[in-house]
Amino acid sequence: MLWIVLSVFDVQRGAFAVSSAARAAGRAYVLAPDDSLGQARAEEAARQALADQGLRGVPLTVTVSCTPYPHSCHQGTSVVTVRVATRVDLPLLPDVLGGEAPSFALDAEHTVPVGQYQEVDRAAR
Repeated sequence: MLWIVLSVFDVQRGAFAVSSAARAAGRAYVLAPDDSLGQARAEEAARQALADQGLRGVPLTVTVSCTPYPHSCHQGTSVVTVRVATRVDLPLLPDVLGGEAPSFALDAEHTVPVGQYQEVDRAAR
């Protein structure tokens, strides 16, 4: 019974963490000046959000998609969707019951509009 309770708490913590990570990654992506820097910032923001909830070093996948400009997400009226996926290892399972600890897959999405009005660095032109 104790194992079930601890597992539920770990999964709930992971679900909250991955939801926060998706939100932070979406905001970081949209605030970046371009797509490549946005991807790097989104991954870093997701890692930090997961770490804030005690999930350091877990596998992480950050996927970005956008409409209506799928190859240039930082266009004026794009809507960016960021999906963060990870897993939570379930606690206290003895090694004699199998190789690796069982895990629970978690993912979350967050959608952010880029916005019609953006700051433009005139010196870059």
